[in-house]
Amino acid sequence: SCIYKKLGKLNDLLEQFNGDKEKLMSWAKEQAAKETELYKQKNGKIAVEFSQTAAIPLNEQRSFNVGYLFLQDLCTQLRLDKICRAIKDRHKFKYDFNAILTDLIFARILSPSSKLASYEYCQSLLEPPKYSLQDVYRSLSVIAEESDFIQSELYKNSNFLHPRNNRILYYDCTNYYFEIEEESDSKRYGKSKENRPNPIVTMGLFMDTDGIPLAFDIFPGNQNEQTTLKPLESKIIQDFNCSSDSGLGSTANRRFNSLGNRAYIITHSLKKMKKEDRETALNPTQFRKIGSDKFIDLRTLDESDEDIYNSVYYKEVPIVTGNMDETLIVTYSPKYKAYQRKIRSRQIERAEKLIATPGRKRKGKNQNDPMRFIKKTSITPDGEIAEKQIYGLDEEQIQKEEMYDGFYAVITNMEGDVSEIIKINKQRWEIEENFRIMKTEFEARPVYVRREDRIKAHFMTCYISLLLYRLLEKKLGNTYTVNQILGTLRSMQMTLLNTASGYIPSYKRTELTDALHKTFGFRTDYEFITKSSMRTIIKETKQIKSEK
Repeated sequence: SCIYKKLGKLNDLLEQFNGDKEKLMSWAKEQAAKETELYKQKNGKIAVEFSQTAAIPLNEQRSFNVGYLFLQDLCTQLRLDKICRAIKDRHKFKYDFNAILTDLIFARILSPSSKLASYEYCQSLLEPPKYSLQDVYRSLSVIAEESDFIQSELYKNSNFLHPRNNRILYYDCTNYYFEIEEESDSKRYGKSKENRPNPIVTMGLFMDTDGIPLAFDIFPGNQNEQTTLKPLESKIIQDFNCSSDSGLGSTANRRFNSLGNRAYIITHSLKKMKKEDRETALNPTQFRKIGSDKFIDLRTLDESDEDIYNSVYYKEVPIVTGNMDETLIVTYSPKYKAYQRKIRSRQIERAEKLIATPGRKRKGKNQNDPMRFIKKTSITPDGEIAEKQIYGLDEEQIQKEEMYDGFYAVITNMEGDVSEIIKINKQRWEIEENFRIMKTEFEARPVYVRREDRIKAHFMTCYISLLLYRLLEKKLGNTYTVNQILGTLRSMQMTLLNTASGYIPSYKRTELTDALHKTFGFRTDYEFITKSSMRTIIKETKQIKSEK
């Protein structure tokens, strides 16, 4: 025999168990059993017999995804099962509501598609559905009806995984299109972000300072985005017990956010300002470098100097809107200026190619369409009657856009350090990334369901999927990209050798898979995992961490 692992000295351990030797020995045996099982998993040799002539059973599933187990663990820590039990107590259905909701979330993250395809995909999970497809469609109405309750409870429970930083909230809107032509209910024609000629719905989304989603709601596609803030923010203040420091920029929204010690920071279009105010904002004098009180004239900057190139300069302009005292903060960044000019130079090159291309020139609806730099002139050549169209670069339009290069503006009623306000505003990119993840990685659009309740349920599952992803990202230390994380989870397949033995991993072990296993406290990358060991792993993902 040999010493495998020391659990501690007897006298020290007895003190921990208040002198109860029976409890101590029970605990020691439990530890020994765990270590024995772990040793067997690491060092145990398994003999499995195969036949070269026997075919595998007809229609038997042999490949299973285990990436969902990490998501299942997160759902457990979010107490989603408890939320679903509370909902089931209020309704009369008999199907497993928690299983349906979690499976819809797993499918949205691992293999986004229609509800039918999601149901079929879940057959490839280690725990295939025991409910019917009709139960899935029935549950969508319940998910929609309980949307506010689910969001509120998830917010509270998410603090168990990552303490929520709600000192500053961010709000923005986007829209999602439908593969239909006719308007109905909330599916309305509006200004589509993708410039598509389809009915759309608008999603308003709040996130906290760490980029984790907080709440969402759906509005008709033809509704002005600025009118979506107040009802959702009022609900957050009432149900979530927190307030917003950011919002869309209508006067009504700003006035609402001036109440109850709340504050706001909103982007402000320099192009849409009155001429006199715009000239004041763009005047190169009276700027300061962040961290300095010395005034600087932007025209004197040597932007080839690396320190200057990477610095941000600002000016504050007090303004009064109605009875509200506000501050316009205009920033200037040489680096941002260079970026804008690089993008524009590419668009001008495309415009020049369009000019040289025969045929009719059409201007698109996209604000970045290079056609905006093309000017059409009608002339009548000598001796001819018909007019001729001549195309060339619109130098006036190019110069007009260059005026704003490097400049950015926000309006706020916050008091304090300007650098803090600028820092807060720079984090807005995270809410835009949240929308990108939902649209691109989770394929939230186009939306295929038609009924209003099912549309709401569709976005509810997309929202929870985004929440899970962000929490997973935090647990991994913000070390990996969305493509790395989702690509890894989707690739984590296990192969069932035969019904009597167990599984072998058929995915690539990487630093990320090691990080996932270390973070969640279980491993699926042993050369061989018995069926009983896999059942233990599954059971662990359904237990609250403190109870393990």
